[in-house]
Amino acid sequence: MTFAATIRDKLTAAFAPVGLEVVDESARHAGHAGATRDDGSVGETHFQVRIVAAVFEGLSRVERQRRVHAALKEELAGPIHAFSLSALTPSEAQKR
Repeated sequence: MTFAATIRDKLTAAFAPVGLEVVDESARHAGHAGATRDDGSVGETHFQVRIVAAVFEGLSRVERQRRVHAALKEELAGPIHAFSLSALTPSEAQKR
């Protein structure tokens, strides 16, 4: 299973999102620090995630990030070098 699929599965299980985008941006960072994993392979090191979930209603931006990071604790502690996150409520997502 790819890290993108793992991220998608874990976030879906934890937050039941109405919208979820997981983008592997690793290719854009080829040659930069962190673009190569510890095992020497390339890719799946840089991700951009946009998640829209009702469970974020009433939570601060920081608390939303904490909860997403907790759900992805293992992945963020290991092979993922960079992680960009946008965590929105459904009403916030409609405005953007």
